[in-house]
Amino acid sequence: MGCEPECVGVVLARLISQAIKPVGGVVRFIGMDIHRDFCEVAISEGGKARSAGRVSTDRETLTMFGQSLASDDKVIVESTGNALEIARVLEPFVGEVVIANPMHVRAISHAKVKNDQFDARTLAELLAADLVPRVWIGDEQTRVLRRLTGRPRATRSSQDPSEERDSRGSRPQPQGPTADDRPVRQTRPPAALGA
Repeated sequence: MGCEPECVGVVLARLISQAIKPVGGVVRFIGMDIHRDFCEVAISEGGKARSAGRVSTDRETLTMFGQSLASDDKVIVESTGNALEIARVLEPFVGEVVIANPMHVRAISHAKVKNDQFDARTLAELLAADLVPRVWIGDEQTRVLRRLTGRPRATRSSQDPSEERDSRGSRPQPQGPTADDRPVRQTRPPAALGA
């Protein structure tokens, strides 16, 4: 076929987009189990969930995948390292992107069967049943403000040193004099102590 490894994700996205064309007016719930290099995709529509394959996590492939979705589709991803970035790429193409709190998605964390396809299907089914503990996502302006104000306190300038705190939120303890600053003590000889 003459296809280099970097275009495999594009081929997968095309195959998946052909497999998940919307069926007249039914809202689809797309579950995505996210990994570093790929997302396992599952679709729940009409009460039935099915696996739809994998999509590469690079921006070009995700954009192509997003374009293949309908504007009323709802997508769910678990909150992981790159979930917010994937949500940002897919937001313009779908009705809603939900980021689920993985600590509260008990159907996945306590399941006896653990594989990517099962996790993606479970996410899609939970979203369809509206049983998803969601993570709040601010709009772009809120995200920018959080990035600007969320810096470590050590990089902020402070006029009052008593306001500085360490990484645990504690105020620094006053330091005693160093060995060079301490006065030399005059001690009495041991014989003089007994008298």
